[in-house]
Amino acid sequence: MSAPLYQLKAEFFKTLGHPVRIRVLELLSEREHAVSEMLPEVGVEAAHLSQQLAVLRRANLVVPRREGSAVYYSLANPQVAELLRVARTILSGVLAGQAELLAGLKATEPNTTRRPQHRRSS
Repeated sequence: MSAPLYQLKAEFFKTLGHPVRIRVLELLSEREHAVSEMLPEVGVEAAHLSQQLAVLRRANLVVPRREGSAVYYSLANPQVAELLRVARTILSGVLAGQAELLAGLKATEPNTTRRPQHRRSS
């Protein structure tokens, strides 16, 4: 018996649940990149990037292509780029709502910047 769809979706989102993997997918949403090009953009050691790319390969989210000694990666499915765009839109809305909430809280906050002065008794 195969796993229920919701379980497969959870595994898919777990795969996306790492900042380096998200950054790699964002870069690959723009165009194909060589591993050497991604290193400065992602800001991690080569071994760590290699591990994260292996996770993305196993999940069939990226595909490698070798050209001489260089390895290039691209998205296995262009819909991954669309998923990242949708996530950005959702997050923008969430953050905008949080900013409004914070602004509202600050507007109702009493002025606590002035400290009461204490008088000395003689």
